[in-house]
Amino acid sequence: MTKRPRVLLLIPHLGGGGAEQVTALLTRGLSAQKYELHLGLVTESEMASDLVPSTVRIHALGASRVRFAAFRLWRLVRKLEPDLILSGMAHLNFLVLLLRPLFPNKTRVIVRQNATVSAELQSRRLPVYTRIFYRFVYPGADRIVCQTSAMAADLAVRSNLGKRQVEVLPNPVDAVAIRATCAPSEDYWGGPGPCLLAMGRLSFEKGFDLLLEAFASLRLKFPAAELTILGTGPELDRLKGLRKELRLGHSVRFAGYVQHPERFFSGASLFVLPSRQEGMPNALLEAATGGLPIVALPAADGVVNLLTGKQGAWLGAEVSSRALTRALLAALDSIHPGQRFPHPWVDRFRMEFAIQDYERMIDEMLEKHILREHA
Repeated sequence: MTKRPRVLLLIPHLGGGGAEQVTALLTRGLSAQKYELHLGLVTESEMASDLVPSTVRIHALGASRVRFAAFRLWRLVRKLEPDLILSGMAHLNFLVLLLRPLFPNKTRVIVRQNATVSAELQSRRLPVYTRIFYRFVYPGADRIVCQTSAMAADLAVRSNLGKRQVEVLPNPVDAVAIRATCAPSEDYWGGPGPCLLAMGRLSFEKGFDLLLEAFASLRLKFPAAELTILGTGPELDRLKGLRKELRLGHSVRFAGYVQHPERFFSGASLFVLPSRQEGMPNALLEAATGGLPIVALPAADGVVNLLTGKQGAWLGAEVSSRALTRALLAALDSIHPGQRFPHPWVDRFRMEFAIQDYERMIDEMLEKHILREHA
C-alpha cells in the first residue's frame, strides 16, 4: 500500500474568524484517503473538536501566545516529519517560516495570506518588524495563497516574491450545510425589525464602531430596527461603551462566538459588512450563500469587484459611517421583508470547487519535491 503524504494544517485555534473557518473546512474537505491529515492548534490545549472529522489527528500545543510556541511547534514538526505544512494566519506564518531551516528537508511550506498587506501596514497597528517579515521572511515559503488577484498583486509589491510563489485560490464555503442550517427553525429575533446581522472578529479593522454609528442614524427612520453582531475580539468592551454612548440599549446585541451563524439568517433583513480593510471575508461569502441582501463598505478591491453592480448588494461610496448609513437606507428602501437573492457569483467558492484547487496545489508541491529528489 502506498504511503499517504502527511499534511499538517496549522492555525492558532479553532473558532473565531475566517482563517480558522477555512482551516476547519480544509480538514473536512481534503481527502483522508489521499492524505494523512494532522491539525496543529498552537494556542489551544483541548484535543477534541466537533469542527474536525475523526480522521484528522489534532495536536493541541497549548502555548499562551503564538510567539511563545516556537519550541513546541519545532518539536511537533520534527516528530511528525510532515511532507507539507499549510499555515493559515499571518503571525503564525512568520513563525513557521522563521523555523523552516530547522524542519526536515522534505517538508514543503504553504502559507495563507488572509489580509491585504498594504492595508495592514498602513493601519500602523502592527509591530514595526512586520514590514521586514513580509519582505524577507515570506520568500521562504514554497507557495503563498491569496484569496483575490488584488491581494496577490499587493503582496508581490511588498515582498521579494517570485511570480510562481503566489497563487490565488478561493476560500471554501460549505454551501450545502449553510443552506440546510439557515432554513427557518428557531426565531433568533425579537421584534418587527428590520433586523440587521453582522459577524466577524471584534477588532478595529472590522469597523463595527462604524456600524454602530450608522445604526444609530438608521433608527431615526426605523425605530424598531435591531442589530445582532456575532463574534468576539479585543474591541468588545469599547463597542459596548459606544452602544451605551449612542443610547442604543437592547436594540444592539453582542451574541459572542456562534458556531453556526447561519442559524440567524432566516430572520435577518440583511447582512452588513462594515470593515475598514479586508482580504476576502468568509462572513460575506456565507451570507451570500444564504441569500441575504448585502450592504458593505469598499474595504478591499476584492469586495468591490465581487459586489459592484450585483443584484441584492449595496456598496457604500467610501469607508465611513455616513456612507454606510446611506447604503443601509438604500437597501431597506429597496427590499421587502424576508427577500432573498440567488447571488450566483458565490458559486465559485463552493467547497467542492475550492477543495479541488487546494488539492491540485498540494499535489503539485509534493510532486515537485519528488522530482527534485530523483533529479
